[in-house]
Amino acid sequence: MVTFRRLATIGTKGEGDVVDITELVEKTVAESGMRQGVAIAFTPHSTAAVVTIENEPGLREDLSRALQRNFPSDIEYQHHLRWGDGNGHSHVRSTFLGASVSLPFDEGRLEMGRWQQVALLELDVHERQRELIVQLLGE
Repeated sequence: MVTFRRLATIGTKGEGDVVDITELVEKTVAESGMRQGVAIAFTPHSTAAVVTIENEPGLREDLSRALQRNFPSDIEYQHHLRWGDGNGHSHVRSTFLGASVSLPFDEGRLEMGRWQQVALLELDVHERQRELIVQLLGE
């Protein structure tokens, strides 16, 4: 088993920003020289998420509305009451969406659905510089 790792910094525009990181993950797989394995894309932040999505405007709007329905930003969160930073909903959303995805690859190419992209979701109320770790395990 071989490993390969890439660190990247992704600038976001604040809450609701969806950054397509598919090309970054694909390039990491290609540059590794590995033919088969798994790529893990992870962000070490508690108010961001890494997901697979069909990255088109209608779905981005649907996702935003679903997050607001399920994890409203306009209710009191204990985190906000303690820290006063207004992002309790961001932490809860991140917990449910997750900080990473695992993507199989074969013949040096990601095995994803036709309409799937890998995306970093900014869930915090401010623009941020996010770290992204792409770790490969394979041969």
